[in-house]
Amino acid sequence: MNNINDSFFDGYYKEIWKTIIPDELTVKEADFMIPYFNLQPGSHVLDLMCGYGRHAAALARKDIHVTAVDNLADYINEIRTLSEKENLPVKAIQSGVLEFATDEKFDLVICMGNSLNFFNAGDTGRLLKNINSFLKPGGSLLVNSWSIAEIVIKNFKEKSWSQVGDMKFLTESKFLFHPTRVETDSKMIAPDGKSETKKGIDYIFSINEMEEMMSEAGLILKEVYSIPGRRKFTIGEPRAYLVAEKK
Repeated sequence: MNNINDSFFDGYYKEIWKTIIPDELTVKEADFMIPYFNLQPGSHVLDLMCGYGRHAAALARKDIHVTAVDNLADYINEIRTLSEKENLPVKAIQSGVLEFATDEKFDLVICMGNSLNFFNAGDTGRLLKNINSFLKPGGSLLVNSWSIAEIVIKNFKEKSWSQVGDMKFLTESKFLFHPTRVETDSKMIAPDGKSETKKGIDYIFSINEMEEMMSEAGLILKEVYSIPGRRKFTIGEPRAYLVAEKK
């Protein structure tokens, strides 16, 4: 990696993220959550690994109270600025999700944007147990993933590239085992040749493995969708939405 300030590329990474998850998808996901989980004004939602708060803002604009948790200060500061500007019922907390603790109980916990796949099996099990402890009786968990085995095995690509404005974005991925995972080097190249490479790891679990980990954590997997609330998941779909409920 070139020795440059990360902030030079931060805005471009966000723009690339928005090409992966466009604003219209966030609207559709929020519009699904509200009736499906019977969220009302004053309901409480925990948004773990919230990123820049796309779901937190969408739900809070419906007067749903959201606690948004992420380990990155830039994300949390952005959410706080937005919530203050719009007077939204959002509490933004900077914390690693494995270390996050609260006595508050929630109607719904969400882990969106493939974020649960950042963790190996041990940490995923620990996080799911924590989530169970945060839920009210009968509360629900919604997980969005594009790295479950039923997706990755069919759609895996070793190399890809895209362009955002005048920036080139290259990725090289390896499918590895013990534990099963995809390791990806993502390289951003500016027109003047400056570049930055970031490594990411997505741990790969099958739906059956996810269901077993959820069960051990006191959660019941109720359904898996490819389009939230409208179409059940089938092999090779680009995204999966796993709905679980506290036992």
